[in-house]
Amino acid sequence: MKVSVIVPTFNSAKTVEDTIKSIINQNYTDLQIIIQDGESTDGTKDIIAKYPMAMSGWRSEPDNGIYDAMNKGISRVTGEIVAILNSDDTWFPDILERVVPVFVRNPDVGIVSGSIEVWENS
Repeated sequence: MKVSVIVPTFNSAKTVEDTIKSIINQNYTDLQIIIQDGESTDGTKDIIAKYPMAMSGWRSEPDNGIYDAMNKGISRVTGEIVAILNSDDTWFPDILERVVPVFVRNPDVGIVSGSIEVWENS
């Protein structure tokens, strides 16, 4: 099952690279990355451009906030599973490899969520 990962961004130059790396370093590789940017002006695009897999799903246009950006991203998915990862968040490398089988084994499941860990910046 393909997983479409939507990353809404706006002026996320400080964090988006770690977010992208956490997606492309997943053990599960049947992925589509959709980065829906709200016309960032802080160099976010330059960082995304370093990652062709992420850049292919990048679009920058005005939006009405994060939820509008998410909906714009959802309109472009090609996967059977949709995941949303904010541009200042990261995943452990095995998260999708653990989540996808839940959907496979339980076709009536519509949403899966997990716990979070908060890391203080140093």
